[in-house]
Amino acid sequence: MIKFDYILCVILLNIFVFPASAGAFVLVIDPGHGGKDTGALGKKGKEKNINLAVSLLVGQYIASEHPDVKIIYTRTKDVFIGLDDRADIANKANANLFISIHTNSVEKKSHIRGAEVYTFGVTRIAENLEVAKRENSVILLEDNYEQKYLGFDPNSAESYIMFEFMVNLYAEQSINFASMVQRELVNTAKRENRGVKQAGYLVLRKSAMPRILIELDFISNSETENYLLSSAGQKSLARAISNAFTEYKKEFDRVEKGSTKENTDRLQQETLSDKMQPPVQEDSSEQASPAEQPAASEKIYKIQILASVKKLPDKSPELKGYPADYYVEGKYYKYMYGESADWNEIDNLRKKISKDFKGAFIVAFENGVKVSVNN
Repeated sequence: MIKFDYILCVILLNIFVFPASAGAFVLVIDPGHGGKDTGALGKKGKEKNINLAVSLLVGQYIASEHPDVKIIYTRTKDVFIGLDDRADIANKANANLFISIHTNSVEKKSHIRGAEVYTFGVTRIAENLEVAKRENSVILLEDNYEQKYLGFDPNSAESYIMFEFMVNLYAEQSINFASMVQRELVNTAKRENRGVKQAGYLVLRKSAMPRILIELDFISNSETENYLLSSAGQKSLARAISNAFTEYKKEFDRVEKGSTKENTDRLQQETLSDKMQPPVQEDSSEQASPAEQPAASEKIYKIQILASVKKLPDKSPELKGYPADYYVEGKYYKYMYGESADWNEIDNLRKKISKDFKGAFIVAFENGVKVSVNN
């Protein structure tokens, strides 16, 4: 089962390897659950209704402030939509961004509250796994789900091993956007901060674009349930998400659409040694040593372990003792560990360090220029 699903994932990634084509920015908003799938239940309300109300408000705010954005909803009323179908809607629309909106719940812990935002990833933490199991269990309501999801059992931890084999092309963009949303949920909607996390959500698995899943707050907490059901609460949550989208869209326009062909050609011709130099405001004498430079004619793989808006000290605790080199891209210092011309070797190394850097992924350089790992 795992091997077959891996093959399917490779096919999907080959089909959707490139981001959305030029034109309107396409945003897919996914109100979680719906129809016969009520989602989590509170004392007064149902998750599916909260998700839909907030999602529609998010779309309204974004549409009024970003006329160049095409907004697509996976549902606009109380209907049941399968998890695969939700991803298909985003893929067929060639979407630039996918936002799935949910409401959290726990049993026998009514005091727990706060917002958290998830990106797609391997689920290792028990708490994250339980959330993913609950959200993925909706497939049990779908006809022929065993064949449709290739034998995936949402209640089995072993089924989540398959995600180890998946290459996440949009990890960095997803994490960046998730961080923006979480920050706004805390600052604008005044939610307690439960952080940005990773989990193996099926609705995110096959969505071939930057994508996140938001857990607004806990319907199992009577106080936060009242907030989630209130018009003021729903507007505040929607405003927080739309604010984060505005920040993300600004960066997207600058990086993806703001470059002229001349700038694009120049960026493609930059050597890795050029990128290794800090921005002009830093001491230009600081740069990666020649030993850290790849051979100009050799394609090599490295593991990107983190990105920072500022240059880290050599012995920064964020590097966790790993000897890392870096390059500068946009406003980020991107730190890398390891180097090999052999994919299997670098992937094995990635797995070894994943205990320290769960979001680490492989990047490639050819002739001194960063290229897609799928080239």
